[in-house]
Amino acid sequence: MLEEFREFAVKGNMLDMAVGIIVGAAFGTVVQSLVKDVIMPPIGLLLGGVDFTNIFLTVRAGAEVAGPYATLAAAQEAGAVTVNLGVFANAVVSFLIVSFSVFLVVRNFNRLRRAEKEAAQAPPAPPEPSAEEKLLGEIRDLLKARA
Repeated sequence: MLEEFREFAVKGNMLDMAVGIIVGAAFGTVVQSLVKDVIMPPIGLLLGGVDFTNIFLTVRAGAEVAGPYATLAAAQEAGAVTVNLGVFANAVVSFLIVSFSVFLVVRNFNRLRRAEKEAAQAPPAPPEPSAEEKLLGEIRDLLKARA
């Protein structure tokens, strides 16, 4: 059983999967930053200076400090129970960007695979005629031209 596991672990697919997971995690971090730091601030500015991370509903005030709370961090520090709508909006936008990026990668991969498959199924090009066949073709054409 240990031998089977070792064979499985050293297969190329396992390494490819590990690289994909690492790159995917890094890509997710970049997209989170893109959404949080680049996309949402201008949208918030257009909507009247709204900071999406501070859009929340207080379900129960904190025991230490009563609301209202100016920021989500202040509410969490006070121990308030909150529904974090802005954080959820950021997560939805991140998901849409990541899922669209994955869609584009898969779409292009399938397009390349389809092109390879069509090329493999295409009939081979006819072989180049030999020197004798070319000469005979020229003689035939000359005889047709005389007739």
